[in-house]
Amino acid sequence: MLPLSFLVNTNGPCFCKEVETMVQDREMGYMDAVLELCDKHNLEPASAAKLLSKPIIEKIQVEGQKIHLLPRSGALPI
Repeated sequence: MLPLSFLVNTNGPCFCKEVETMVQDREMGYMDAVLELCDKHNLEPASAAKLLSKPIIEKIQVEGQKIHLLPRSGALPI
């Protein structure tokens, strides 16, 4: 298993940048990108979750709601 210092440098979270790059370049979802990076870096998804920024976590939640893995939030249909 790689140390967390490998994934986070002093200029900001590298893991989040890698996730965003994969989503844009490969046109894949955030969940798929995170899981693929976990495989690549030999990380458990629970460990990788600690490295994710709040915007990425929110995007993963929206993806989960769209494919019915997570319950929808209490938003009113307007």
